[in-house]
Parts: sequence; C-alpha cells; structure tokens
Amino acid sequence: MKIDYIEFSSPDLPATQRFFRDAFDWGFKDYGPEYQEITDGGVDGGIAAGPLAPPLVVLWTDDIEAAQARVRAAGGEITRPIFAFPGGQRFHFREPGGTEMAIWSDT
Repeated sequence: MKIDYIEFSSPDLPATQRFFRDAFDWGFKDYGPEYQEITDGGVDGGIAAGPLAPPLVVLWTDDIEAAQARVRAAGGEITRPIFAFPGGQRFHFREPGGTEMAIWSDT
C-alpha cells in the first residue's frame, strides 16, 4: 500500500483554509462546513473541522477487509473500525510505535 492522502484538522476551518490559500496558493473543493479537500497541495489531502490533531496519513487499498486483517495480524491496534464516508470506506489504526493512520477504499 502507498500513502494516498493527508488529512489535517482545524478548530477554525475558514481561517486554516484562508491561510493555506494565501500562503501556498492551495485551492479547495468544498464538501460543506465540516470538510475542505485540498486541490493544489502537491499530494491529495483535506482539512476536517474539529479539535486540533496531528495530520492523519491515509493509505489506499482495493480490499479494505483484508487490509484491516493485515494491520491486526501485524500488531496494529484498530482505533476506529471500518466505516462509510463520502467516497468509500476507511478505518483508523495505531501502529506499535504510536502513530495513528488510516486506510481507505472506494469500494
């Protein structure tokens, strides 16, 4: 699997969006008041409204069930089981060193 997406969080989504637009010329695709997709950041990503958290690195798979099983078998802790979101499904996990990550699929 490869890194596919990076997701930021912001307790002030409009201010964060303005900053990235003004400082880096990033564009955005509007998914409503809770989410903005970054369109010109060099790697796909988004900004979610909510409490400040470290950036979330998201991997892509074509088999979400198998990926979750592999993460568990390798010693990862599932922190949020498979759930639906606009565009597909994903789950979150913590690797043994403590980094929270996610894996998504469009199926």
